[in-house]
Amino acid sequence: MDLLEIAKENKKLKRPVYYGIIGMLSVMRGYNILVVVVAQYLASIFIFSPEKPLRTILFDPHLFITVFATSLVIAAGYIINSFYDSEVDKINKPIKSKIDGFVSQKTKLRTYFVLNATGFFLGFIVSWRAALFFAVYIFLIWLYSHKLKKYPLAGLLSSSVLAMLPFFVVFVYHKNISEIIFTHAAFLFFIITIRELIKDLEGIKGDFVNDYQTIPVKYGERFTKILISVIVVVSLNPIYFLWKYPEIGEMKYYFYLVFIVFLFFPIALWKAENMKQYNLLHNVLKFLIVLGVMSLVLIDTSVLITRVLQKI
Repeated sequence: MDLLEIAKENKKLKRPVYYGIIGMLSVMRGYNILVVVVAQYLASIFIFSPEKPLRTILFDPHLFITVFATSLVIAAGYIINSFYDSEVDKINKPIKSKIDGFVSQKTKLRTYFVLNATGFFLGFIVSWRAALFFAVYIFLIWLYSHKLKKYPLAGLLSSSVLAMLPFFVVFVYHKNISEIIFTHAAFLFFIITIRELIKDLEGIKGDFVNDYQTIPVKYGERFTKILISVIVVVSLNPIYFLWKYPEIGEMKYYFYLVFIVFLFFPIALWKAENMKQYNLLHNVLKFLIVLGVMSLVLIDTSVLITRVLQKI
């Protein structure tokens, strides 16, 4: 080891502890997990169990364990994804890659196994079905990060499905099934798929260098834009049907906004030519997803008044 390498090692050793904390939070994408937690609780309150008192849902220990275990497994998923994508991120996300580098690969792997094991065993407290769900979910996340994401169609579909599974576990927990829930799920699947394709366009340089056969890499940007435009049009179908459900309440205004955005989205997409422009489109979709989560409270505004004042 030469003097330069020794100096680098000493520099790493002298890093403050909070560097590692910041790095791990960056790797686990804490903000995304927070959105999922809020979405699971709001979906439980307004979609899956609208007839239950608010107190019953908020203080349901099994629901809390389910949501907490889901958060741990998702965090572990981000860690293993960062582990396998370290070289790609150096090209596509240089700043984030440097922050993630505050945490060693060995620490990432250890944390990954601890989080997954904890999430799996917490599932047993709820039921063996929950534990089985988390076991399958953990395996699918690993399979996606290690293999599937390198292939065009498999990577796209698996990433969209994996992003939806946290809502599926709450759906299974409440054992509630209805047409409106499946329509919501279809809309969510389409908007997540569009986001994944935009991410692939945004990161096409790093994917190409590292031989990730994403749809933009294998079929080109033009084909990808055509595919996104088609999915945008198809996604208007569940939006139309959701408008017709009186059960969505004032959330209809959210879908009005999505409809307007999607009218102009393909135009902006075809004008986009660089990473900065694709990143803007990506952020628009992230905003719509987060706003959609917050808009769940509009399904039954009485929850915000009557149930909060009388039943909490």
